[in-house]
Amino acid sequence: MSGNKEEEDPRINGIKTRIRVVPDFPKKGIMFQDITTVLLDPKAFKDTIDLFVERYRNKNISVVAGIEARGFLFGPPIALAIGAKFVPLRKPKKLPGETIFEEYELEYGNDRLEMHVGAVEAGDRALVVDDLIATGGTLCAAIKLLERVGAEVVECACVIELPELQGRQRLKGKPLCMLVEYR
Repeated sequence: MSGNKEEEDPRINGIKTRIRVVPDFPKKGIMFQDITTVLLDPKAFKDTIDLFVERYRNKNISVVAGIEARGFLFGPPIALAIGAKFVPLRKPKKLPGETIFEEYELEYGNDRLEMHVGAVEAGDRALVVDDLIATGGTLCAAIKLLERVGAEVVECACVIELPELQGRQRLKGKPLCMLVEYR
């Protein structure tokens, strides 16, 4: 997978060609990487899931934590395929019941992630899934949230990385697996 010192899998180019770039969304000056076009192509979508499943199948992951909202598209099929539970990390006030949260900054504002109390337990081995890493703020918040309850974050998995925003450096040594790099 790109950026992971492995020979690039031919499926990655098929995924890359399906990602649409939308200028000035959600704010002027942002080149939004739209993965919804990957979802429209069953082969590209399957290849995306398969590449992650192949990587994590034998890593004893017990929980896949998907970041709202696009982490919800990739996280559940990965979790099912590797035999892990799926835990949604949501925006404020979207989860019923008792939650814990972590605040963070992102490339175009501030936000926070919430998780149900008890959804993740001490000793769980976690994979954090999102569609994209830009500045790394959202992934850092997810890592902090999971580690606060005693989980071991094994790796973060993203379809796309924007390396010029240096989000990988903010992960404090946590491994990142990404499929497509956009410069």
